[in-house]
Amino acid sequence: MDAVLPASPGRVPARLGFALLALSAGGFLALSILGPSAVQPALGAGGGPPWAFDAGLGPRAAVSLLAAAILLGGAGLGCCLYAVGKGARPRGGPLVVAGALVALAFALTPPVGSTDHLNYAAYGHMAVLGLDPYSTTAADLGADAFGMAVQEWRTTPSVYGPFVTWTQEFAAWAGGDSVRGTVFALSLINALVFVGVGLVLRKIARDDAGRLRAALLWSANPLLLYQLVAGAHNDVLGIAAAVLALAIFTGALGRAAKAGEVWRAFGAGALTGAAVAMKFPAGFVGGGPALTLLRGRRWAGLAALGGGALLVAGGAYAVVGLRAFDQVRTASQFVSLANPWHLVAGRGGGVLGVGLAKDLVPLLSLCLLVVLLWLLGRALPDADASVRTAAALVLAWLFAASYALPWYDGLGWAVLVLLPWSRFDWIMLARTVALSLAYLPARDPRLAGLPESLHWLVTGLRATVMPFVLAGVLAALVGACLARRRVPALAHTPQAPAGRRA
Repeated sequence: MDAVLPASPGRVPARLGFALLALSAGGFLALSILGPSAVQPALGAGGGPPWAFDAGLGPRAAVSLLAAAILLGGAGLGCCLYAVGKGARPRGGPLVVAGALVALAFALTPPVGSTDHLNYAAYGHMAVLGLDPYSTTAADLGADAFGMAVQEWRTTPSVYGPFVTWTQEFAAWAGGDSVRGTVFALSLINALVFVGVGLVLRKIARDDAGRLRAALLWSANPLLLYQLVAGAHNDVLGIAAAVLALAIFTGALGRAAKAGEVWRAFGAGALTGAAVAMKFPAGFVGGGPALTLLRGRRWAGLAALGGGALLVAGGAYAVVGLRAFDQVRTASQFVSLANPWHLVAGRGGGVLGVGLAKDLVPLLSLCLLVVLLWLLGRALPDADASVRTAAALVLAWLFAASYALPWYDGLGWAVLVLLPWSRFDWIMLARTVALSLAYLPARDPRLAGLPESLHWLVTGLRATVMPFVLAGVLAALVGACLARRRVPALAHTPQAPAGRRA
């Protein structure tokens, strides 16, 4: 295989890793192509894209194939990380191309894994009709095709920021009266943005090792391709703005490299504001440039950063009004079933029956975030100060938040890619695999048509087993931080051979 040099001691695990990555992506794509099932909600009538067969895949077969694809993806990435530690030198270019082709294939086939894309389509349709998605629900649409397509959020208004809502409105306008057409537009946007993020991450990378990380851990990462592209989750929009903010601030993109610090700070601030106006947590990356400027007492740059963020985010929310925060405030009190916080909080007093007061969870979550931020700030491998601080903020939020879904991990991978190889790659991999398995699929089991014999996937695996597993992953993160003050990059960091670029 050309992607790995013959002399590399990591050649065999690298080849095995690539094979497993391909099998994983193929499994996810098969679930899309085979048509409606327990992991793929029906899109209704229509002859245009996204296209799929109607193979009548049974719920056990669908869930088993999804679980296998997740495990194969995790094993493939694990083999590749091991190979890198053994000195393998894969080329990133072919991985980027392969990832882009898979992303396009996912855009042309129906989304799998959840029903969120149906909610997005309904919110966009509301906006096209002149209704307010922040106060209108699918149930309010009556017999409208978009309202009837929504399955689980029928009485929930939009929780997304203005820029996401406007993207949904554009997709609904492009899709016309067709739910299928609107979903296709949303999927195509997600796929193109995902590919673009991978290219920007490669551009930010300072060396061949960084470009390889961008290709392997983002562009060709089957777990992210599944959650963000095949799953059609709009988190990729906020991630794109966050990554662009870091790219502008570090001078990695075009004219930004020649611009003064104040202008770069303003651009990064504007993009951070856009990230906030998509999905709030994506704005955490702005903390990297902010703290870097604050430590250096570069007040003009700090003012420009804050001004850019306030101008864009403030302007966007001024257009839609304060009602856009209503559902966000409600959601901030939630405790997801697979989250470690579910051990002591949530329905029935949590898994352990502790019954932690609901009001205490946000406070304790904030305290944990501060502790993790301090630990990660000391332990993450060396990199650009603004990037490392942004990564610490994002990872601290992911591991401390009381509400976590597998596609949220996309933001963590995006910032982790920009750091050198380290044990934190393994910890993030374990978290994403565990969360992905916890949501098999991320649908109400009754609406998904799961038989009673498979309801243990929610009551047992998701709500009982995975909180312990993810608590263990959290403990591993803390342990990695405490192991030494600063975790060095792994040995044998790969460099492309002469005449080759990663």
